[in-house]
Amino acid sequence: MKKLDWYILKKYLSTFFFIILLFSMLAIVIDASEKVDDFLEPEGPDMREIIVDYYVNFLPFINGLLIPLYSLIAVVFFTSKLAANSEFIAMIGNGINFYRLLVPYMVGALFIATLHYVGNHYIIPRSNETRTTFENTYIWKHNYVGASDHFHLSCSPEEEFYLQRFNKYDSSGTNLAWIHYDSSQNRQTVLHAQRIRMIEPPNKWRLSGIRTREVVNNMEFDMDIKEPTFEMETTLCLDIGDLIKRDNLKDNMTTNELIEYIDAQKAKGVGGTTVFEVERYRRTADPFSIIILTLIGFSVASRKMRGGMAWHLVIGLLVSALYIFIGKFTTTFSISGGLLPIVGTWIPNVFFSFVAIWMLMRSQK
Repeated sequence: MKKLDWYILKKYLSTFFFIILLFSMLAIVIDASEKVDDFLEPEGPDMREIIVDYYVNFLPFINGLLIPLYSLIAVVFFTSKLAANSEFIAMIGNGINFYRLLVPYMVGALFIATLHYVGNHYIIPRSNETRTTFENTYIWKHNYVGASDHFHLSCSPEEEFYLQRFNKYDSSGTNLAWIHYDSSQNRQTVLHAQRIRMIEPPNKWRLSGIRTREVVNNMEFDMDIKEPTFEMETTLCLDIGDLIKRDNLKDNMTTNELIEYIDAQKAKGVGGTTVFEVERYRRTADPFSIIILTLIGFSVASRKMRGGMAWHLVIGLLVSALYIFIGKFTTTFSISGGLLPIVGTWIPNVFFSFVAIWMLMRSQK
């Protein structure tokens, strides 16, 4: 790293953190204007909760999503100024290779990408715990995801559950089948309950309309039929968390916790883990995109052109908008279209890696 490298690196990082500060204030203003009605409700939060519990933890979350865009804007902004002041002409005129100028850009991009990687995988999820608790309490009271009927899960090789329908709002379900298997995976007994209701989280239930049936040669025979008014309280291997999932649950988990959760859900046969898998791979794909967008920003803004910074910013924002659009399209296709989550999250990076190399090779030198 030469003196010139430190000069460019300082420009990059100072512009980047200034943009974070600027957009953070803008994000708070926009978010507060949208949620002011919720804040002013009679049972709403007090000022300490709004500032300390929500906005202190909201900023890492929103900035974590936008850091790749910040890096592109920072590169375009300060590089365009260098080009407008003919500083690149002076550098190259003194014998510095054009591609050698990329060294401080890549050092800055790697530094930001490392911060983003650590934040995505460990720091931001911990910060999100407080933020999502606040949102679930005061803002998004019913932000549940997943199906509300035909639940099927296996807690162990000997125990399996099927629930026809579950109501998220009163924690009750209808038509439960509690199936027991022997060591040879043959059904032994099936307990049917017309209605179940959660009485104590996470897995204590009250069952009514109970009928127990024995299975012989794949044929079910009634063993015990209770009166319709009879109720039984029991602990089932049917966790309320398997039936009710908050839309922002994935935001609260570190990557290790995400992997454990995905494996546990798959082992139970519950399904619905695609959103969590997409989140897992996104946390690594986003930091890598910072390097790609830095290359694109350098290729666009190092060219001195009529219109100066305005056109540089327009081109940079168009590229970033296309980047975001393709990313949203492929991740949505992963969630609902059957595309592998790792493929859906990395397609934009692979595609724009070639775009970045092409733009760099064709940039004015």
